[in-house]
Amino acid sequence: MKTLKFKLYSHKRNRYLKRSINAAGVIYNYCIALHRRYYRMFKKHLNCAKLQAHIAKLRKRNPFWQQVGSQAVQDICQRIEKAYQLFFKHHKKGVRPPNFKKVKKYKSFTLKQAGYKFLGDNRVKIGSRVYQFWKSREIERTVKTLTIKRTPLGELFMVVVVDDVELPEVKFETGEAAGFDFGLKTFLTCSEGFTIDSPLFLKQALNAIRKASRQHSKKQKGSANRERARKNLVRKHEDVANRRSDWFWKLAHKLTDQFDTLYFETLSLKGMQRLWGRKIGDLALREFLQILEWVAKKKGKTVAYIDRWFPSSKTCSCCGHVLESLDLSVRRWRCPSCHAENDRDENAAVNIKMVGVSTIGLGDVRQAQLAIPA
Repeated sequence: MKTLKFKLYSHKRNRYLKRSINAAGVIYNYCIALHRRYYRMFKKHLNCAKLQAHIAKLRKRNPFWQQVGSQAVQDICQRIEKAYQLFFKHHKKGVRPPNFKKVKKYKSFTLKQAGYKFLGDNRVKIGSRVYQFWKSREIERTVKTLTIKRTPLGELFMVVVVDDVELPEVKFETGEAAGFDFGLKTFLTCSEGFTIDSPLFLKQALNAIRKASRQHSKKQKGSANRERARKNLVRKHEDVANRRSDWFWKLAHKLTDQFDTLYFETLSLKGMQRLWGRKIGDLALREFLQILEWVAKKKGKTVAYIDRWFPSSKTCSCCGHVLESLDLSVRRWRCPSCHAENDRDENAAVNIKMVGVSTIGLGDVRQAQLAIPA
């Protein structure tokens, strides 16, 4: 499957789509309430098919609910069912059941086989109305689903899922492999002798965000001034996210052009988040690795992960001696066996590469599962 994202033209008719999203939010909250009530009465989980049939009957006599397509309503019930199944399976790991959502913050609705039709050029018919979108690329293959998403700024995007287009596999064979160590001071340290520092986009914009947040909190609730201040604050956060994403994409292409195989250490970012908080979120390693894996797949490269319990920082890359303990404040240390002086991050990156090559190999595309939160 391949996902394409298009922005809808700003037009007064877009208010109908926004009403449909609001109606989807109302239906979602009603389904959550039904699930809870059913469990209190019968001590059983409400079946998805029964829920869909009940909502279909209610929808026939509720004009507001009819603004959402029938398939969108079915999708809401199915997503709630999946959320509860995940809760039943992983509740011991801290997974929570689905909860109520504010209607004005509800984001999207999804149509599958029916409810929309592409009319050619940049026009799409959703329900009984025609909308225009910025057609930045051609929509090839069969369309599987169409999702209308609303951003916090009130802008509307159309997300189209199509069958994956079979493109010729592109390979830039360099025969090079590298290990990378993630750090707080240096974003990535490469085993080939260079480092990559993160611009820390959130830190750069923190003063402007704090100022916008103060202005927002001072405005009277429900006023037009508060809404303008809220949008200003949202724009500050969106600017940080967009700049970070752009830097990640450029870095991913640069690394995959330079190396055929890239090795990383499996990390528990959830635990690191508890220790260092905002800094881990600003570095956003999880987002970068997702982008890197996507770019590597398209170019025929490999991104692989070594075991998270391997002592990469405490092992001497020259002789293999392992220290009993190494404090986080120690950035350089001398090996008691071979007397080699090791930089903590460079030594870890070299060890990650050596372990990756010896256990995973240069051409093996097997990847370990990241221990990072969803």
